[in-house]
Amino acid sequence: MSSTQLDELIDKQLIRDVVENWVVWRDSGQWDKFRTVWHSDGVMMATWFQGSFEEFIRVTIEGWNKGVSILHFLGGTSVELNKHRAISQTKMTITQRGLVDGAMCDVVCTGRFYDFMEKRNGIWGVVLRQPIYEKDRINPLDPSISLQLDQELLNSFPEGYRHLAYIQTKLGFQVKEDMPQLKGSAVELLYQKGKDWLNV
Repeated sequence: MSSTQLDELIDKQLIRDVVENWVVWRDSGQWDKFRTVWHSDGVMMATWFQGSFEEFIRVTIEGWNKGVSILHFLGGTSVELNKHRAISQTKMTITQRGLVDGAMCDVVCTGRFYDFMEKRNGIWGVVLRQPIYEKDRINPLDPSISLQLDQELLNSFPEGYRHLAYIQTKLGFQVKEDMPQLKGSAVELLYQKGKDWLNV
């Protein structure tokens, strides 16, 4: 293995560490550690939030204190490198627990974290996290319950995160309705933005 290949391998592992630390520290509420995965201008995009990572932390803590329960689980990661910049894509699930029309449910959304990464002063960090929402479902905690969802409301949301948007809307969140999904113009635009990021 050449020194260039070794450096690339190390960088990819460091990026994977950032991705994994993001989830572990965010979901466990270790906010001082969580801040370290971001660069100072880092931006978080989600169905229910779009803004700076510090604002994301603030509103997440507020949600925690109100009983909002959103957790993440990670799968494989693919990293594209170009010197001090990278795009990482990581398979993930988002699970949000809450009342859906009177029944306690878990809404599970499968997708990818699409992360714009940069190495500054020798440290990799997130500049922009944009999830891609691929498909989702609602699981009542009591399997004997038959949910009667508002089909008109449900079908008004994008297919890739329809059920997640449904519960979040019911819980009072304002949901962004043009997020990238598995297919479509929004995800194609994101891929192009990623190529541009790598080629600067």
